[in-house]
Amino acid sequence: MWEASDGHKLRRIDWPGAAGAARGSILFLPGRGDFYEKYLETLDGWHRGGWRVTAADWRGQAGSGRLGDDAITGHVADFSDWVADLEHFWSDWVRSTPGPHVLAAHSMGGHIVMRALVDGVISPDAVVLSAPMLGMSGPPLPLPMLHGVAKLMTRIGAPTRPAWKWSEKPGEVPARRRDLLTHDDDRYEDELWWREHRPELVMGPGSWGWVERAYASTRVIEAPGAMEKVQVPVFIFSTANDKLVSHKAAVRAAQRLPRGEVLVFGDEARHEILREVDAVRDKALAGIAEFLDRVVPAKQ
Repeated sequence: MWEASDGHKLRRIDWPGAAGAARGSILFLPGRGDFYEKYLETLDGWHRGGWRVTAADWRGQAGSGRLGDDAITGHVADFSDWVADLEHFWSDWVRSTPGPHVLAAHSMGGHIVMRALVDGVISPDAVVLSAPMLGMSGPPLPLPMLHGVAKLMTRIGAPTRPAWKWSEKPGEVPARRRDLLTHDDDRYEDELWWREHRPELVMGPGSWGWVERAYASTRVIEAPGAMEKVQVPVFIFSTANDKLVSHKAAVRAAQRLPRGEVLVFGDEARHEILREVDAVRDKALAGIAEFLDRVVPAKQ
């Protein structure tokens, strides 16, 4: 566990790096409702490649406690709380690990990383973002209008209440959830295994407060000149088949970032690209490796 400045504890896991190798260090942060067990396969692969690897659960989900009124609904007072956690965790982690220092994240984790870059509170040597939540999939309405609707919903009821229906039984996964995440049955079943054996990790829908604060934070990232001032090399991989986050926003971010790059997938990939079938996943991992070998090459 890592303790934040206010005493809140975040769950973490660390690999020291394969013996005899010193490629650098990678910090990986998962998405909304995620837990790091889902990415053990990828994290161990990086470890075997010589990287020192750390992963952590965000405050308020998985093994890092809860912030809402129940154990299932994901809530946060403001995304800046997560940015602050990342800022301080990053500072501690960099001091105790060998460089170069790479920050990798999935979905909502990618949003928080981008927000921290825009806010100027972290300075990684390179960033890797998997299907980042730089915009949410939904009605094609202007961002201020979507934000306004979410604000209204936080005022006509408790902000901590669920923003969408999960299933008839709290914590039970919807029948068609797999169709949003991956084509790989075995990797999807792996997540369900962890949910069964570690039920404390289970999370369902986000709260209306989470939705409203997500839109508010997106407006910070989307502000003119915000991403243009980020000088860190950023590699984004995203799929046009994503039904959870905005693929167009990810592509647009790669174009706005001075050192942004993008690897685009189509119908062959769903949201969890790092948990997809081997052909898709291997392509993403090869893209990451090529990017890191180029922007943070191994020391000779």
